[in-house]
Amino acid sequence: MNATSRALTAPHTGLSTLTGTIVTAGSALLGAITLVALVRLAASMTPATGYVRQAALMIHLATVVPAIPLGLAVLLGRKGTPRHRTMGKVWLTLMGVTAISTLFIRNVNDGSFSLIHLFVPLTFFGIYQIITSARRHDIAAHKRHVTSLYIGALLVAGFASFFPGRLMWHWLVS
Repeated sequence: MNATSRALTAPHTGLSTLTGTIVTAGSALLGAITLVALVRLAASMTPATGYVRQAALMIHLATVVPAIPLGLAVLLGRKGTPRHRTMGKVWLTLMGVTAISTLFIRNVNDGSFSLIHLFVPLTFFGIYQIITSARRHDIAAHKRHVTSLYIGALLVAGFASFFPGRLMWHWLVS
């Protein structure tokens, strides 16, 4: 059996059971609180925020929200298949657009960058590592980089966006 046919028949997520459980639970929780915050916003149940319609914020939300379940599907799905590669490319594109849009969202610190903006260069570096490790066929490094980018740039940064005083916090609890 060659590598291609093995990739098409053998389910292989590449994550340990513990990592898979943590990533899945974190994704479900982040997705749920994000959904609640966005529903509250759509239902006008949140305080007035003048920058809600800001283009960068809308682009950011439109790319980061689908990146959560898509990235999870990439992490937990079968590896090496055409579907995996296509979903991975879409996910990396969403992550890149999310990072770029973040540069224009500066609603705290009087319009300056905040600590959460540190995830922007880390995201671009992670995207670079993911692409180069895949092209080198270094599967172990590729797996580490994808998992790190997902956990760091989506889960950690996502939960940080719900810290008290941040916009998502206000949409969720105010």
